[in-house]
Amino acid sequence: MNFDILFQLLAQEGGGGTDGQQGGGMGSMLIPMILIMVMFYFILIRPQRKQQKAQEEMRNSLGIGDKVVTAGGIHGIITGQTKTTVSVKVADGMSIKFDRASIGQVVSRKGEGTPVEELADDDPADENE
Repeated sequence: MNFDILFQLLAQEGGGGTDGQQGGGMGSMLIPMILIMVMFYFILIRPQRKQQKAQEEMRNSLGIGDKVVTAGGIHGIITGQTKTTVSVKVADGMSIKFDRASIGQVVSRKGEGTPVEELADDDPADENE
């Protein structure tokens, strides 16, 4: 039995890849990477940008008399505003100044006829205290 022929055959089959048949290289990984990036854009990045844009529009459209909830959960009515801050009335004779970015939600706008949960002093949660 001649082992030289066997070694030559093995060397040809498991060659160094110079003939282009060894693996796909960078081309076979490029398409899945592009697909993953496109999926990340449509699943994560695009909805987040849309939400940020809606929040920014809401904060820019704040007006005096709007009922708002801050990011910290404080309910109140806007009584004054500047370019960067808003004054929120939280009780009779008590107003707190907040940065516009801290306004989390507008409950109702001034002049809208929609029924709104009033900022009641007789909150049932307060009775337990």
